Amino acid sequence: MNDKKIDIQSYAVSPEQLRWICDPDSLPFENTEEVSSLEEIMGQERALRALEMGLETEHPGYNLFVSGLSGSGRAEAVKKSIQDIIKRKKEAGQSFEIFDWCYVFNFDNPDQPKILRLSRGEGKNFARSTENLLKALKEIIPKAFSSDEYKNQKQILIDSHQRKHRQIIQELEKMALEEGFVFRATTMGPILVPLVDGKPMTQEQYLALSDEEKENIENKRQQLLTKINKAFEKIHQLEIELKNQIRELDEKVAEFTITPYFLELIEKYREIPDIVEFLKALKNFTLQYIHIFRDTQESQPVQPLQLLPIQRLQDPFLPFKINVFVDNSETEDPPVIFETHPNWINLFGRIERRAFMGTYFSDHTMLKAGSLHKANGGYIIMYLKDLVVNPGTWDGLKRVLKTGMIRMEDPFEQYGLIAPQGLRPDPLPFKAKVVLIGEEIFYQLLTSFDEDFRELFKVKAHFDYQISKNAETISSFAGFIRSCCQNNNLLPFHKTAVAKIIEYATRLVAHKEKVTSRLGFLKDVLIEADYWARKEGENQVFERHVQKAIQEKRKRLNLIEERIQELIEENTLLIDTQGEVVGQVNGLAVYDLGDYSFGKPSRITARVFLGKQGVVNIERESRLSGKIHDKGVLILSGYLGYKYAQDKPLSISASICFEQSYEGVEGDSASLAETCAILSSLAEIPIRQSIAVTGSINQKGEVQAIGGVNQKIEGFFRVCKARGLDGTQGVIIPESNIKNLMLDEEVIEAVKADKFHVYAVRTVDEAMEILTGLPAGKRKEDGKFEEGTINYLVDKKLWETVTILKKLQAKEEEKTQETTKEENQSPK
Repeated sequence: MNDKKIDIQSYAVSPEQLRWICDPDSLPFENTEEVSSLEEIMGQERALRALEMGLETEHPGYNLFVSGLSGSGRAEAVKKSIQDIIKRKKEAGQSFEIFDWCYVFNFDNPDQPKILRLSRGEGKNFARSTENLLKALKEIIPKAFSSDEYKNQKQILIDSHQRKHRQIIQELEKMALEEGFVFRATTMGPILVPLVDGKPMTQEQYLALSDEEKENIENKRQQLLTKINKAFEKIHQLEIELKNQIRELDEKVAEFTITPYFLELIEKYREIPDIVEFLKALKNFTLQYIHIFRDTQESQPVQPLQLLPIQRLQDPFLPFKINVFVDNSETEDPPVIFETHPNWINLFGRIERRAFMGTYFSDHTMLKAGSLHKANGGYIIMYLKDLVVNPGTWDGLKRVLKTGMIRMEDPFEQYGLIAPQGLRPDPLPFKAKVVLIGEEIFYQLLTSFDEDFRELFKVKAHFDYQISKNAETISSFAGFIRSCCQNNNLLPFHKTAVAKIIEYATRLVAHKEKVTSRLGFLKDVLIEADYWARKEGENQVFERHVQKAIQEKRKRLNLIEERIQELIEENTLLIDTQGEVVGQVNGLAVYDLGDYSFGKPSRITARVFLGKQGVVNIERESRLSGKIHDKGVLILSGYLGYKYAQDKPLSISASICFEQSYEGVEGDSASLAETCAILSSLAEIPIRQSIAVTGSINQKGEVQAIGGVNQKIEGFFRVCKARGLDGTQGVIIPESNIKNLMLDEEVIEAVKADKFHVYAVRTVDEAMEILTGLPAGKRKEDGKFEEGTINYLVDKKLWETVTILKKLQAKEEEKTQETTKEENQSPK
């Protein structure tokens, strides 16, 4: 046995390396009252450059996808960038194309309302003008038709008609008398009664006549009736002429009355052809349905069913109503819409309806604008996750971006939930920047599987979750805290509290040279620290209040961690923190609960026996192993072959197991611990149970960095603390993870007191030396390892297994030969 002693303290990480400390005295202020508020977005230069380019590029398809983790200030950065661009354009004297949009009645096809574009603020003016026009028409038209001049002209026409009518009747009466009949005009038609002695014949007198006399009377009657019917045709023609004359008179009066009002409005909008065309059509409608204006002052109510058949059950004055669909009169800047609920109606607008007798009716006044309509000429911001969960909205948005038109459709009609009413408004031209905010995974999926996405969202602004730490960043953090204090009415933060917040920001990203950019998480800590400071009656927030806020937050979330800790203390979950065991090591895992993560030690055991199966992953065989963990075990097998099977076959079988693990195992951070357990089992060297191990390895035996290093160390520390720290406990981590250490002060104090240790290693050999206290041993020139070392014992064990397997194989061959010989000698 090699008597060389291993100084494991040479692998120990010094207390100064376990945490980055922000010195409050390095901050050039006493509290945040002396600091200016943060006005700029902190540490996201790459993303801000992408935002600026995308927002200022006017070509089609240059919409933006803003990716990054929540809390990194993506939405605020987008709003701020848009405001800056608008401000710069205004200072440069650039004008913005902002319009009002109005839907009006379509006289050619009432089911397809027309869209009109007006200058900003003119929509309301145009609607007010048509409303005033309608009021004027309702007033002047009845007056014009009730004037004495109109009545006199109409009466002249009526009197002329009546004279001609009386003349025809008189001629008919004279003709009848000459033929011996009296003529009477009734509602049932003309009546001819024979005369006797100048008097109308009675029924008795007529019956007393002979048949010949009766026949003569009827012949004369028929001849007279023929002449009378011809005369009545003239009378009917006179009535038609009278109606036409009266209608022409009405049209002349109406034309003369309303023309000045329409000409005034047409002149006002003469530079907008669509409005001029609409006003001319509106004038023709007024002339065609002039009676609805005359009837407004009569006692009988207007009957829309009779007055306006093309718009049944609706207001007969509906064509005069202007739907100011998008009104930008209140703003001078391009609209910036943040749509928090991008469903179909909120995005693309809706068509309202009125129910009547079991069916629905709609018109152009019942069209309501959506966010896309309101954002026209400006910007619209949405979260992708909210967009895609609403049926049809993603495809609808792509259709708008590809065609440049917003077409109002009712999704309920497509699904058959309501009876279609046939209203199909003209589409509205769309020109606005669309900004989608989402996670990076969504961007990758859309880029890979949606062929339209790349063409429609050409600009990606990626917000990093961490930013480099320097003097400027620290100053910006102080400005951010100042802004939060102002916006949320918080107490000022003393420089010690600011230093603690910056340390916490470093802890969140687990990197000494970085700080988190997810300022939303820090804001919560600021608010809670303010709560504890006010509870103590302080007039500013100190370091202890920030520490209290962090501890209380952890206390609210660590119930599961405490329950697992109790199970370990009760020995329900078997974790050894003292003694030595062959083939057994404490591995470390991280439980992530979404809003809280913590480290948990797990017992990993390895058993080696004769065979040729290689390393058997029990977790994989029981389907509890993830793909990355499977890969780690395969890499482990590759390392064993590379290290020890250059001169012999690796004739062993080894099983690896996470004891008392009934959930899935994922990740390769246990591959170092698994390797150490197998080597311990092979060399039959016990491993110290007071030291836990984390780290992944490659096939050369180099130890690689892993995630969650702080939580893993703290998780094992709490188990050791609960059982009593004796100075032998510690954790082995990859040396490349030293830069990620931001441990709790409690752990650091224990390390300073030599009660707990953190060891950093670069290779499997170094980890084995710490766990066993023996030298790993190097391969000599003859290919053998130094005697008494770990590698020597492992190699020796492997040679022994090869020898045993050769002897067993020889016996099997000898037995087989004897059996074959006996079979050959036996009689056939």
